[in-house]
Amino acid sequence: MKTRTFYALAACLLPWTLAQAASQVLPLDTRASAYFNGWPEAGAKQGGHYPGAVNLAAGWLGKLDDKQLQALLARKGIAVQQPLGLYGAGSQAVAARLGKLGYRHISYLPHALADTAKLKALPNYQALVPAFWLHDLQQGKPVTAAPAKGWKLFEVGWGAPKAYLLSHIPGAAYIDTNTLESEPLWNKVEDKQLEATLLAQGITSSTPVILYGRDTLMAARAAHILMLAGVKDVRILDGGYPAWSAADYPVARGLPPSVKAASSWGGPFPAHPEWLVSTAEAKALLKSPNGRLASIRSWAEFTGETSGYSYIKPKGDIPGAAWGHGGVNANDMSDFRNPDHTMRSADEIAAFWREAGILPEQRVAFYCGTGWRASEAFFYAYLMGWKQPTVYDGGWMEWSSDPANPVVRGERPIKP
Repeated sequence: MKTRTFYALAACLLPWTLAQAASQVLPLDTRASAYFNGWPEAGAKQGGHYPGAVNLAAGWLGKLDDKQLQALLARKGIAVQQPLGLYGAGSQAVAARLGKLGYRHISYLPHALADTAKLKALPNYQALVPAFWLHDLQQGKPVTAAPAKGWKLFEVGWGAPKAYLLSHIPGAAYIDTNTLESEPLWNKVEDKQLEATLLAQGITSSTPVILYGRDTLMAARAAHILMLAGVKDVRILDGGYPAWSAADYPVARGLPPSVKAASSWGGPFPAHPEWLVSTAEAKALLKSPNGRLASIRSWAEFTGETSGYSYIKPKGDIPGAAWGHGGVNANDMSDFRNPDHTMRSADEIAAFWREAGILPEQRVAFYCGTGWRASEAFFYAYLMGWKQPTVYDGGWMEWSSDPANPVVRGERPIKP
């Protein structure tokens, strides 16, 4: 009987004051990551999360079995004995699921969002748009951080638009990454060719562009290239096409619409060459006290167990580079993603970068095999307000193609 009484008392959900939360309780934000990142909920003037809160969205629960949820909780450092304070519309669902896993010290923080001056948001959260925002924009409804008139939507993919033909977001045109990068190293195409390609798509420096892909990797690759070219307003659909599909929003079929080409760029091209570095510049960063090369690759690639690619034979990584995380293989960015493939909490990303010595005050050049994963990491750093992020476009493919460049293999600390 005593055990049952203790269970009932410990598991009940009671309001805690914010002062109690600050000293005793780990706040858990059970809302969708968009609101956590900064997008305001309906009727609110400001979005963001309570300082120190961890995002554990109720919407993720249906995607995870108990083992997967326990792994996610461990990744977030949420121990079973940790007192937890839940807030947001999904609090009851999250509390019930945690209770089944043995979490007993659970309470509510009903006023966590009341003081909007204290809420924390991504400095550039507007560049990572949720599916509901894009849907409202298309419907002509008023939206927060609305783009200027003449905005364009593109699906980004590799090669012919096979998946696009079967289903795509209504109104989206199509960008083939083959028009943005080229063999043999899959680096960005030359500036004149890139400018011509963008103008042919009706894109100028002042054209607001919203990008999505079947995976965010594709959209991120295009976003980085458009940003360095000088497009002033570039946004990515968080979670990509799967997020749109999961919301059961309408889709279209068929060929891309015809696009009216633009006649002039309207500014310097490229406007931000500092957002791309060469191999020579990457080597200079290795010697700079304020520079860092960040390898956005799987641990198996970083240690030389695999090259990660069928068309890249050398294995290993760049001596002196820090491991900035990636995923399970060259096509995966799961270390940076939530269970619904939206962006992982910026605090969590910054934490594992900090552990590797990758810091916001540094000039950080992200790289991977050929630029896609590095571009996604760059975009997240941009969202987080980092001032000097860039991409080493050549990455491991270009570095390893020169036998004179040193290579390191084997297990080693993540912080060089």
